Amino acid sequence: MSIKSSDQPVLYCLHYLGGSAGTFATVAQHLADAVSCVALDLPGFGADGAGSGRDVAAMADGVAARIRADAPGRWMLAGNSMGAKVALVVARQAEDGAPGLYGLTGLVLMAGSPPSPEPMGEDRRAAMIAWIDADPETRQREAEAFVAANIARPLDPDRMARTVADVLRASPDAWKRWLTGGSREDWCARIGVLRSPAVLLAGAEDADLGPAAQAALTAPHLAHHRLVSLAETGHLIPLERPEAVAEAVRSLAAGAVSATAEALALPDAYAALIRSDRVNARLRAALRQRAEPDDPAYQPRALDPVGLAILRAACARVLPQESGGTIDFAARIDARLASGAGDGWRFARLPPDPEAYRRALKTLDAAARAAHGAPFVALEAEAQDALLGSLETGAVSGDLDAEQMGCWFEDLRADVARTYLAHPVALARMNFSGIGAGGDTEPLPGFHEVGIGQREAWEPNAPLETVR
Repeated sequence: MSIKSSDQPVLYCLHYLGGSAGTFATVAQHLADAVSCVALDLPGFGADGAGSGRDVAAMADGVAARIRADAPGRWMLAGNSMGAKVALVVARQAEDGAPGLYGLTGLVLMAGSPPSPEPMGEDRRAAMIAWIDADPETRQREAEAFVAANIARPLDPDRMARTVADVLRASPDAWKRWLTGGSREDWCARIGVLRSPAVLLAGAEDADLGPAAQAALTAPHLAHHRLVSLAETGHLIPLERPEAVAEAVRSLAAGAVSATAEALALPDAYAALIRSDRVNARLRAALRQRAEPDDPAYQPRALDPVGLAILRAACARVLPQESGGTIDFAARIDARLASGAGDGWRFARLPPDPEAYRRALKTLDAAARAAHGAPFVALEAEAQDALLGSLETGAVSGDLDAEQMGCWFEDLRADVARTYLAHPVALARMNFSGIGAGGDTEPLPGFHEVGIGQREAWEPNAPLETVR
């Protein structure tokens, strides 16, 4: 079937280190009625095993060239481990408007190698590099051990034999270039935050790139995503859980991951007050700007996407918000940090605000990992609350010392409160009518009814609400 003539979306599948196009054979069978699967051999693997390795940019360029040649109307990307990092780079090119890459509708990332350097112990890295050039008997034994270590349950004998054979036919050069180069490349800044909807699949028994790692390192780069933890699953998800991969692709194609965000609703009466001539033009413009919906794909400028995700998690505990639209405190704080605007003072014990935030968030995350063995964003709310509370008692130090962390936490709470109270919805919830005492002409209207419990006829009477 010609891709160009098909009405089906096309799914380009990118395999893990040591995998091949055949890795996705069963996934393709599950999707035969809904999606055209095009599984590719990345340079140095599968049918291209005699080739040399390439860096992440070169691999992404090769995938992009294939997509341009096929010219599909709608297409998605699926990547497992190494393939996920390549997929993210291709998606960035597509969202940036690269020629011939129009039509991307989503990503399915499985145990993805994140945009940042991949978390891997150096001893393990060295051991993997050492055996790839060994004698045939050693390579066979180590290839079998490599596959076994990356799955939670045994594969059927035929699939196991083919998977080991894929590892053995991989180019040693490509194998080593990924371990020494590609897996260590830092693409955080270049990938930023993608708008394309995504499903993240993570094996609950994947030690390095399981659900916590995906939440901390990959999810921050995706504005619209759903993270699914797969029980009794390791790292080689297309082989272990092909039906789950197919279901993720189907749900993505059906629009299960929304690419829209719910905006906060400003009560009509308060919106009318803002429009009235009782509010001066400068204040009206500021309030309207603050009421603009936050961009889910906000690109941080003072922080990086991972730091922004930690800040979002911390802000959510400092001031929890009800469903039905929220204020993105973290994005607004980041924009303020990047602009250099502020109230003109800081604690003498702290570095400048942007640096203080970066170092404090890194310290907070390190403390979470030390205390709970998980990144801050992956902790339950009670554990996050306890860790944040411990900042006041001087129990946490790292890139900032304990006293500095306490000062920073005071700044954070003030920044969140200030950001909330500046928002028109917050003012409306508090029945704050002070914005209507001015105007652009003299005399200013002011207030006339000032007795206890008295309200002017022009004041909104929205019910007082409490943010929980």
